Amino acid sequence: MPDPDFVHRTLPKVGRKVHRLGLALNYGIDPHGFDMAVERGVNFFFYTQRKTRGLVPSLRRILKADREKYVVATGPSVGFFGGSVRSAAEKRLRELDTDYLDVFHLFWLGVGSAWTEATVDALLKLREEGKVKTIGISIHDRVRAGKLAESSPLDLFMVRYNAAHPGAERDIFPHLATRQPAVVAYTATSWRKLLKRPGSWKGDVMTAGDCYRFCLSSPHVDVALCGPASTEQLTQNLDALGRGPLSPEEATWMREFGAAVHG
Repeated sequence: MPDPDFVHRTLPKVGRKVHRLGLALNYGIDPHGFDMAVERGVNFFFYTQRKTRGLVPSLRRILKADREKYVVATGPSVGFFGGSVRSAAEKRLRELDTDYLDVFHLFWLGVGSAWTEATVDALLKLREEGKVKTIGISIHDRVRAGKLAESSPLDLFMVRYNAAHPGAERDIFPHLATRQPAVVAYTATSWRKLLKRPGSWKGDVMTAGDCYRFCLSSPHVDVALCGPASTEQLTQNLDALGRGPLSPEEATWMREFGAAVHG
């Protein structure tokens, strides 16, 4: 049986118990795969308008059936102005036919969105109005993320973290203690680079399931996003979590492998 303390966690700030393998809806999973994920207990969904393969009706259906059971994280395609942040939130509410969004991000802060008085004010007002429950960012700049983790109104950080890029352990995780925001890890497979053997490597190669277990074995990571292209991939990822957190030997191997992939 899977370790319930490894597979599930109450998401800080959001206050909702979630399956720690979150499902990104924009990498090819179809409605059948979505339904299978729900049957397996997945209840954290990362939603954007791009490449959703007709999943909006499926998402709307489960939210109508039991809104308090599911967490939907989304955000504006571009977030440089306060008005665009608000209009995107209201558009997502209409698309999903829901009264609130659980997490509303500024996506790819510093690249696709800006941290300005206007954008932050828009996020705060949306939260005050109850249209969004919590506010967050996705970000590549780890040092900046660490500073915002210590001092900002943000409830959730979506950051790159994997065996080839473990820098969050140095630049972000030590700064979480003050406010204890939630952390969602993405690019667990390093855009599939961790699934391929580097030329100098003679040992085993990580599977996607290994990549998610690596992320979730960190006590600082609440959810790891997966983006399966098929039901088969999703099943393999979910089954892998049944192996629980990494053993010391596995952790050593994966870190050495990740360093070889990173080069």
